[in-house]
Amino acid sequence: MIWSLIVGAIIGLIAGAITNKGGSMGWIANILAGLVGSFVGQTLLGTWGPSLAGMALIPSIIGAVIVVAVVSFILARMNH
Repeated sequence: MIWSLIVGAIIGLIAGAITNKGGSMGWIANILAGLVGSFVGQTLLGTWGPSLAGMALIPSIIGAVIVVAVVSFILARMNH
């Protein structure tokens, strides 16, 4: 369980860095983005590539980028 949270946080940090939204996200948001992104990425793309803590890293990062981008878009639309 703790490894999943750590890997989820790292995946969320990577996704935040790729989308340039990592500075505005806190640790909890990074963990959630990583875990939800892992689920989304593995559901859409499968479980290929290197795996850590039960998460296929490449699909998980791609999924987390999608999650961060969608959430950022929705939040930006709500603020304007």
